[in-house]
Amino acid sequence: MTEDAEFVTIARVAKTQGRRGEVAAALLTDFPELFETRRTLFALGGTAGKAKPGSTAEARRRLELEEHWFHKGMVVLKFAGVDSISDAEALVGSEIQVPQSERATLGNDEFYVSDLVGCTVTDSGHEIGRIKDVQFGSGEAPLLVIQGEKEYLVPFAHAYIEKILLEQKRLEMKLPQGMLELDAPLNQEEKQRHHEKS
Repeated sequence: MTEDAEFVTIARVAKTQGRRGEVAAALLTDFPELFETRRTLFALGGTAGKAKPGSTAEARRRLELEEHWFHKGMVVLKFAGVDSISDAEALVGSEIQVPQSERATLGNDEFYVSDLVGCTVTDSGHEIGRIKDVQFGSGEAPLLVIQGEKEYLVPFAHAYIEKILLEQKRLEMKLPQGMLELDAPLNQEEKQRHHEKS
């Protein structure tokens, strides 16, 4: 495993839990059941992962998972060699990661948010901007947060997608006429005009 390999965050350590070095972590994965088969995990950040003086990179620490269980919407993790509250405190704030190659396999119509972020989006051949985030929970389809001239919110729906070219970091869409005008937040000039009217 090379130090510069790409990693994916699956949990973030929120606090210590218990007296034997356990930590409670917020789940950042749709596949919590995979903790059952994962043994080697990596912690990025926390006080244990502080960079050495003169270095800008945070250290990534390899950890062996001994046990885990779910508690109050979080996952409790017990790592080998982390056996006291003070050991566990060093992990608070760190991101628990796996190599990108070990991500769960998705279905044909499923995508990782991390793969979509950074993709250039076009509408009928015209570039709109780049995806900076994906929002869930506001409707049937997730919303792509696209940064272009303005910030646009566009449904990630089959009806609007023409091609998804992840290797080229490109998403080709055909959006209904007027959608971008409806979903775009006001820019500074429009906010000023709106403020002057009121």
